[in-house]
Amino acid sequence: MNATPVGALLLCRAVPEAVRPPAHLLREPMVLAHAGGGWSVLVPEGKPWTGEGPGGDGREPVDRVAGGWAAALAVGSTWPVLALWWDGDRAGYTLAAGFRRPVGYVWLADGTPVGEDEAMRTFALRLGLDPVLDVQALEALTLPDPDADAGARLRGLLAVLSRTGVALPAGLGPGEPADRLLAAAGAQHDAERIEWAGWRDAVRVELDAVESGSLGPWVRGPRARTIAAAQLVMGVPLLLVGARRRSGGWLVAGAVLLAQGALGLAYNRIRDEAEGFDTL
Repeated sequence: MNATPVGALLLCRAVPEAVRPPAHLLREPMVLAHAGGGWSVLVPEGKPWTGEGPGGDGREPVDRVAGGWAAALAVGSTWPVLALWWDGDRAGYTLAAGFRRPVGYVWLADGTPVGEDEAMRTFALRLGLDPVLDVQALEALTLPDPDADAGARLRGLLAVLSRTGVALPAGLGPGEPADRLLAAAGAQHDAERIEWAGWRDAVRVELDAVESGSLGPWVRGPRARTIAAAQLVMGVPLLLVGARRRSGGWLVAGAVLLAQGALGLAYNRIRDEAEGFDTL
């Protein structure tokens, strides 16, 4: 797998209608498509990991970028996000769910496991997998196997997730280059392009999702306002960390938290004022 190109996928445990609003706030062009029952996949159009990195070598590690996207999507949602990533040296995953610390695992290109075993058990717990059969299958991926390279390890992970409904479209798989992933995602009949078009469209998309009820009670009322305020509080330090480390992933996560918090508070205020006006 040493010649494996760089690539990444974002698997969201939600239907595309629910994924669309927060995906817009990532401010990255992506293709969104179904990925099985109750799952969606986001395929980035660009290659941000080839931008200026903290090491000054012109590269941002793909795991850091993909992990930042996953954290940004999950922290403002009620569903988990799984980032799968790979390059010529390593492959792995990052699972983000709400405000909890992301969990991940890494394999070297030849399949040598270099992650912590506890990560697999936490992974299974957060996704509600079978504590016996699924955990045994996941733990097998942490054992030495000369016949399984990093790509095979990720395919084994997806095989376990298939029991939860994950079914990636043809052509979307570990080890594929970014342009081939994009072409495969775009060929799906239900695929749609997600692209940042400014704050006005971001607000419109967010409000459309609210009115359609895809985000449920989490978008309005005391609970929603508390979550929005927490997003604002958490967004600032993430932006500072990203600026200090020159990390695009953390900068994106901080920006998305601030945007979602501001939009959440603004929406609640607008709706409350509108209802007050209607009662006059």
